[in-house]
Amino acid sequence: ISICRDLPNVEVITFSVNGISDLEPLHQCQNLTELYLRKNNITSLNELFYLKNLPRLRVLWLSENPCCGSDPYRYRMTVLRNLPSLQKLDNQAVTEEELSQALVDGEEITAPPARKNVENGCPESTESIAAESTSKTESELLNFSLEETNKIREELGMKPVPRDKFSSFSPQETDCNRKKRNNVLNAILLLTNELDTEGLEIVQQTVGRRLQASQKKEL
Repeated sequence: ISICRDLPNVEVITFSVNGISDLEPLHQCQNLTELYLRKNNITSLNELFYLKNLPRLRVLWLSENPCCGSDPYRYRMTVLRNLPSLQKLDNQAVTEEELSQALVDGEEITAPPARKNVENGCPESTESIAAESTSKTESELLNFSLEETNKIREELGMKPVPRDKFSSFSPQETDCNRKKRNNVLNAILLLTNELDTEGLEIVQQTVGRRLQASQKKEL
């Protein structure tokens, strides 16, 4: 997610199912309108502090993170109190009544969360990493990455990657390497949004040559 510090003009970010816990890199994305962070490791609603000054943010999907807690009403009210410009939260439209009620029942966030020593990356040993290494989470990561990859390939006029080819570099890898690969992939997908037609054509040609070389190597 640190790549976002270098993407001030990005408008849509999709980082669902990606082990993210820190939203600080997003605070410079002033053109951000949609942010998808479902099923990550965001533990504190204080992370919303970094989103409060994003004037164009209209869509946020934050569900299935630890910060949502056991009280969905309090969670929703707190998010809406701090991000009153949202039009949709967790795939549910925001109403004027909710925004008014959030001023009463929501908690105002005035400071960023206290940071622990473990940052986004590859901690040596934690329970969350152990949970993420289960077959279910591996499957979710794979499906998400495959879907996003094929979406970009479609935009570039390229054929989709078959699932059997894509999955060949997932289960056997270490958790750390899998996260690094997903971070690189997400960075590439974000950067394509910054390119014009000429830039996308260059990417298409480069990827095409790489694919041909890779296919020849496999044969």
